[in-house]
Amino acid sequence: MDELRPPTLLALPSYLAGHVARIGRRELAGALEKRDLRLPHFAVLAGLSDFGPLAQHALADRLGLNRSHLVGYLDELERRDLVGRERDPDDRRRQRVTLTEAGKALTGELKREASRSQDVFLAELSAKERETLVSLLRRVVVADDRAQAGAG
Repeated sequence: MDELRPPTLLALPSYLAGHVARIGRRELAGALEKRDLRLPHFAVLAGLSDFGPLAQHALADRLGLNRSHLVGYLDELERRDLVGRERDPDDRRRQRVTLTEAGKALTGELKREASRSQDVFLAELSAKERETLVSLLRRVVVADDRAQAGAG
């Protein structure tokens, strides 16, 4: 018997996706722990790197994070001089979050480390298979984002 898990579960894409996510998260979390960071910290840094400065509420929404939890992550990143918060020039009632120069440099390093961690956990797959896997998973996520936006 090659498979340790029940065939019923192994036939469920949701079970497989969840378990694969835990494996990948374990690899990435281990890489981040070396820098005393957690996955939400990386998500914030990556989001700001990809989208540029954002209002706190917009950053929370784009990352799918609870807004009150985001404040704690930002506090920690700000203490480490990786992000800064300033009044949004378009709406002075809002806080806008930006990456500092140190944050930009660290984010670049973390992106490379994240890529390496993904290579480790997906080593069983060829480059083409990885590309297909990412494409299919992205389609599901984008479709859910659209459905959630339509429901809201």
